[in-house]
Amino acid sequence: MIDPLILIGFWVVLAFVMAAFPSNDNHWRRAYVLIAVGIPLLGWIIWHDGFLMGALALLVGGLVLRWPVYFLWQRVKRKLGVK
Repeated sequence: MIDPLILIGFWVVLAFVMAAFPSNDNHWRRAYVLIAVGIPLLGWIIWHDGFLMGALALLVGGLVLRWPVYFLWQRVKRKLGVK
């Protein structure tokens, strides 16, 4: 059986390979694909290896996809009325 931690490593390598090629939409479509693949992978990691490894994988995903996380944080702050 394939270990999900190996797959998260492949996910990171795929993210960096996808970022190496130019894009007309600033890589947003590729980020959506990585998010769509990463969420089930994160659930599998939490189920298989526990919450601590899942939190670590979430941190790695947030570091790789930093602009979607930044814009999500800005939207949350705007909805909460925090400056």
